[in-house]
Amino acid sequence: MRLPPLNALRVFHAVMRHGSFRGAADDLLVSPQAVSQQIRLLEDALAVALFDRRGRTIVPTEAAVLLAHFVESGFDEFREGVRRVARVGQRDRIDLNVSPYFATRYLVDRLDRFRARLPGADIRIKTMVEMPDFAADEVDVAIQWGFGQWRDYEATLLVRDPKIVCCSPALAGRLAGPGDLPRAPLVHLVLAGDLWPRVLAHLGVGGAALRNEIQVHDAASMRRAALSGLGIGLISRLDAVEDLQAGRLVAPFGLDALAGMDPADIPGFYLVLPRSHRRLKGVAAFCDWVLAEEWARGPGLDEG
Repeated sequence: MRLPPLNALRVFHAVMRHGSFRGAADDLLVSPQAVSQQIRLLEDALAVALFDRRGRTIVPTEAAVLLAHFVESGFDEFREGVRRVARVGQRDRIDLNVSPYFATRYLVDRLDRFRARLPGADIRIKTMVEMPDFAADEVDVAIQWGFGQWRDYEATLLVRDPKIVCCSPALAGRLAGPGDLPRAPLVHLVLAGDLWPRVLAHLGVGGAALRNEIQVHDAASMRRAALSGLGIGLISRLDAVEDLQAGRLVAPFGLDALAGMDPADIPGFYLVLPRSHRRLKGVAAFCDWVLAEEWARGPGLDEG
C-alpha cells in the first residue's frame, strides 16, 4: 500500500494536536479551507472517515485516534533524525538524564570506567527528577527512579533502592508501634505517593487513612525532613546507615522492618530509553557499560 502524501499526514497531525481545523490552520500558517482539503485528501487515500463534522466542531473517529498514535511516533522519529544529523561532526555526544540520587551515590564515581571505554565521548548529565521528554529535552538515555512503569520505553532495572523507616530520636519516642504511623507526620515523595501505603501494608496497617502527610520532591529533601524532625521518612539504605550510625536518625522498627517486601513494591533505578536510541554508537556503548556494572555493590546496600 502506498503511503498518503506526507503533507496530508502533517496537517492531520496538527489537527489532532489542536482539536480543530482552525487551530491547525493557525499553527501551519494556512487557511482552514486548505486544512480541510488536506484532510479530505487523506480520507480519500485511506478510504476511511477520520472526523465526524458536527457544525463547527470535529470529533475524531476511532480510525483517527489509532492513526494519530503512529503519526505522532513517526514525526518524533523525524525530529530525532534531524537532531542527530545536525550533530554530525561533533564528538560522540551522549545526553543523559540521571536521578540526582543515583548520580551522586552511584554514577559519578564510576564514570571514568565508561570514559576508558569510549575516550572521545562528550558526556552531558542533567539531573531532572521527573521522566524527561526525550525529544523536547534532548535526552538520549535516562536513569530514573521508580517501579519500572515506563511501558512505552525500554526499561531495565539496574539496582533496587530499599528503604528504611527513619525519624529523629524525639519523634521516635512518640511511636509505640507501626499502628501509630497513619497518625504520624509521613514524608512522601511527590513521584511516589503510593510508597507509604505499600510500606504500611507490609507492616500490617494497610488501608488506614493517613492524617498528616508532607510531600517533597526528591530523596535529599526526604532525608533533610527526617533529620530536622519534620516527619518520618523512607530513607534509602545507603543514607540511612550513615545517619543511624552517627545517631542523627533512628529506625524505630529496626533495620529489617521492610525485609521481605514484594519486589514489585520496592523502588529502584532503571535504565530507560526509546529503543531507537540504541542505534547510536555512543548511546549503545553507554547502555552496554551500565548494564554490565554491578551497581548493587556498595557499602550498606543489601537488596534483601
